Parts: sequence; structure tokens; C-alpha cells
Amino acid sequence: MLRGADAPVFSEATSAEAFAARFSQHDPATARLISAVVCHLHDLIKEFRPNQEQWRKVIEFLTEVGHASDERRQEWVLLSDLTGASALVEEINSRRPAGATPNTIRGPFFRADTPERPLGASISLDGMGEPLIVEGRVEDLDGQPVAGAEIITWQANAQGYYENQQPDLQPEFNLRGLFRADQNGSFHYRSVRPAGYSVPHDGPVGRLLSEAGYPLHRPAHLHFVVRAPGFETITTHIYDAGDPRLGEDALFGVRPELVRPFEPDADVAGGARVAVRFVMVRARPGRNK
Repeated sequence: MLRGADAPVFSEATSAEAFAARFSQHDPATARLISAVVCHLHDLIKEFRPNQEQWRKVIEFLTEVGHASDERRQEWVLLSDLTGASALVEEINSRRPAGATPNTIRGPFFRADTPERPLGASISLDGMGEPLIVEGRVEDLDGQPVAGAEIITWQANAQGYYENQQPDLQPEFNLRGLFRADQNGSFHYRSVRPAGYSVPHDGPVGRLLSEAGYPLHRPAHLHFVVRAPGFETITTHIYDAGDPRLGEDALFGVRPELVRPFEPDADVAGGARVAVRFVMVRARPGRNK
């Protein structure tokens, strides 16, 4: 890179090059990435030519996103998710063989401190909603069970809200649970049928995209993270086949193999049952474990 007296003088034509010339060779890979980001940013500014007031509004938006992010809500994750950036990163880094369960994005409402529950337990702590029984199996590509696999699940309630969106209305850890598959790779638990919902638009990200006419709907779904030693971690959804908005998922997560019927079941007292199957891939060097 050109530095010092040899560096280009900053101008509209040379702005990105002038920025890139400031880097040393201490970490060239990071320098190239940052320079590429700044180059694209400068190209956007040159294309749209915002005035100072318009650019201040961009800064104010980014500042507001930061202020809206805390331990209960991550507005930066929501911005990444709604722009498709999260889905693209998953697509690039999680390519798997045919038959394996695909990754989707984790979303902004995951909690790492989800409590472990015994198989068959209910994750609906308030009992509000149409009963749903979830039955599943974790196996490898050869159809062999992955005994002891850890299954973390979380979901919205029957009104389309997660527990950490309504800390004053829902019990702590409502509709969340960690289960461990038995020796046959099987697991089951009780819940309530989730509703589809609009992505939160009470924050800066949702307000901006809503005003621009962007669809913010998510079809009804269950979230899962599936882990086991020696296997790549699965982060995925299971979608309700009966939801009419499967083609409009704001977070680009719907895949045909992740859509399952939530079948009415006379044995579930007016509720439904869904069967899921997770196919894990052996961990490879450099991949998540």
C-alpha cells in the first residue's frame, strides 16, 4: 500500500484509496476486509450523494440501533437478519450433503441460559394456547441415532410473542427448553402451537423497513439448536405447513425440507402433533462443532 508522501490526496475520486493507504502491514487480511467495506460505503455515497443532513440521519439511525441492543434484545442481529446478511453467511458457511438438515439463522430471541427439562415435559409454563406435541429424532447421514444429542428449542406463543419480548406478561423461560435425546436418538415434549408474527417494528430497524414497504412477516415456526460431540451443530427452524405466508418469510429461512404439517390429533385434547427429524453431519476441520 502507498503511505505517507506517496499516498493519494483525498478527493471524491480517490477517497477509498486514500483511506486504504493508511494501513500498515501488521494484519493485511483485516486491512483488506476493512478497506473493501469502506470502498463499498464510499461508492454508495458517491452514487446517492446524500447531503449533510441526510447523512446525519444515517448516523442517528445506527446510533439508535445501538441503544436498542441489550441483553434481552439485539437490534443489530435483527438488522443483519432482515437484510438477508445473516442468511447469506449461513448459506456460505453451512453447505451440507444432500439429506442433512440445513442451517437457518438463529434470530434475535435465542437465550443461552435455557433450562434443561426431562423428556415429555411441557415448555408452556402458562398453559395458554392450543396444545402441541413435538416428537423428533436425531440421526446421522446413515440413519443411525445420535444418542444423547442436546436439543434446545424456543418459540413464540399463540399471540406471536417470545417470552423475552413480554417479561411482564409471560413467565421466565416460557416456551423454552433443553432436552437430551434418548438412546434411540428420540425426543418429545409438550408445547402450544405458535403463531406467525410480524418482526418487531417498535425499534429503529423495523420502523425503517416498514416505512419503506418491506414485508416483516414471519410464518409460524419452532426454533432448534441441535448439538452432539463430533457433529456439526444444527441451528434451524421447523415451519408450520398450514401457514399461508411461507413464501414471505422476512428472514429468508424457509426451506422445503423444514416445512412440516402440524396435524390435528384426537389424542392431544383439541391440539396438534408435529414430527421432526434432524440429520447431523460429522464435524470437519474448521467447521462448527
